[in-house]
Amino acid sequence: MSELSYAHGTGTTPLLGDTIGRSLDRAVGAFGDREALVDVASGRRWTYAEFGAAVDELARALMGAGVAKGDRVGIWAVNCPEWVLTQYATARIGAVLVNINPAYRAHELKYVLEQAGISLLISSLAHRTSDYRALVGRVRADCPDLRAVHYIGDPSWDELLASAASVTSGQLAAREAELSCDDPINIQYTSGTTGFPKGATLSHHSILNNGYFVGEMIAYTEQDRVCLPVPFYHCFGMVMGNLATTSHGACIVIPAPAFEPAAVLAAVQQERCTSLYGVPTMFIAELSLPDFASYDLSSLRTGIMAGSPCPVEVMKRVVAEMHMEEVSICYGMTETSPVSTQTRRDDDLERRTGTVGRVMPHLEVKVVDPVTGVTLERGTAGELCTRGYSVMLGYWQDPERTAQVIDPGRWMHTGDLAVMREDGYVEIVGRIKDVIIRGGENVYPREVEEFLYGHPKIADVQVVGVPDDTYGEEVLACVIPRDPEDPPTLDEVTEFCREQLAHYKIPRGLRILESFPMTVSGKVRKIELREGYGA
Repeated sequence: MSELSYAHGTGTTPLLGDTIGRSLDRAVGAFGDREALVDVASGRRWTYAEFGAAVDELARALMGAGVAKGDRVGIWAVNCPEWVLTQYATARIGAVLVNINPAYRAHELKYVLEQAGISLLISSLAHRTSDYRALVGRVRADCPDLRAVHYIGDPSWDELLASAASVTSGQLAAREAELSCDDPINIQYTSGTTGFPKGATLSHHSILNNGYFVGEMIAYTEQDRVCLPVPFYHCFGMVMGNLATTSHGACIVIPAPAFEPAAVLAAVQQERCTSLYGVPTMFIAELSLPDFASYDLSSLRTGIMAGSPCPVEVMKRVVAEMHMEEVSICYGMTETSPVSTQTRRDDDLERRTGTVGRVMPHLEVKVVDPVTGVTLERGTAGELCTRGYSVMLGYWQDPERTAQVIDPGRWMHTGDLAVMREDGYVEIVGRIKDVIIRGGENVYPREVEEFLYGHPKIADVQVVGVPDDTYGEEVLACVIPRDPEDPPTLDEVTEFCREQLAHYKIPRGLRILESFPMTVSGKVRKIELREGYGA
């Protein structure tokens, strides 16, 4: 009898029972003289002792501004030290930090401000084409809960900090004594493709432990320096990045306010970073720089590639050319704080390129029939589910949509199609909703994408299903060419696939693009690729 697709992550290290504030206190006490935070763009640096003092000052300032335990504080900003300080300061006082996508426009901002009931907003002034002050001005009258807005780098930020004088350290300590590790501490709005985004509500316990164990899997110590070009707005930045780093006494390095491949490599070189994070498209952009070979990346040993499927060929170059021999693949979702499976340091290249690892300590995963919910035998594709400390408390004030994804057994249904191998490692084969059904045959885009990455003219590729009168759906390959002056033709792609892929998997359409539409968290918006078909 075959083994079932179920795995429980055992571990000798117990879960942390602390709040985020107490975890930071431990790091400050143990590593006070070591660097905690470096902002390359501004040249500012904080030791752990200085960082802890700055967090306490902002925490007292928020209390002085009237922020109570459970109040929602919004953060609408690009990556900067104030984002990190706000993350830890709100946790210190039991306020719920609401992450707002920096790409949001007025309509989306208004929805989040209202739905979360945000009473105080901390915001950037501007970034790229967004004038945040003007956008706030357009919606503020419609958001009666919003009492105050403070802009980073503006006199209003200084006014906020000045209110710290009205709150003593003893009052801050008394507030912290009221907090439980199970309190809600963070709301992250998931970037859904239909309807309004949903506010995944996470606790101290869920995100602190998830960050800690992600760091454990790649052996972080106080010697590590972690370069974080991924957005803090998302779990990848604030949990797998910030919390994994501070829970081990390591150093957070911010290379730039938003992703710039040259700035990332320059930061790694300048700060002698040992770890680098990114979604695959980030690593592709870094490797594609004309002067890539001129950067000294020899300090790197590890890092994390996650956020979307990680192409085998890209992973091989990251290991060989960026010195990241211990690079890890993580899989998860916002609703699970986020990581459920991760590769290990001693995994061979096949496991670190062909799978998303195995279950994390203290969590459970299983693969079930999407219709019946029955656990399938290993080697069979079905929906991946996960259970444990990492599962969100629920969608903020939305029990109906919470019940659609968390079943009575507290299993989170991910919507991802996966196969659990005999060795317990998990392969993600696609999204249930992304499966292409061509003439009754199921086509999993991930499989076709992985194959097309081997084409010499293709730098990046996404495969989607588009309407077809004959077969219901047809396979479309959206390609970013290695050389824009010499893109692949459909005939070349067809010939490349002919001897290796079943006929129904071979793309019947080809679009050449300069870039893919992306969410701020680094996921390709396949719905836009489908909608743009024929454009």
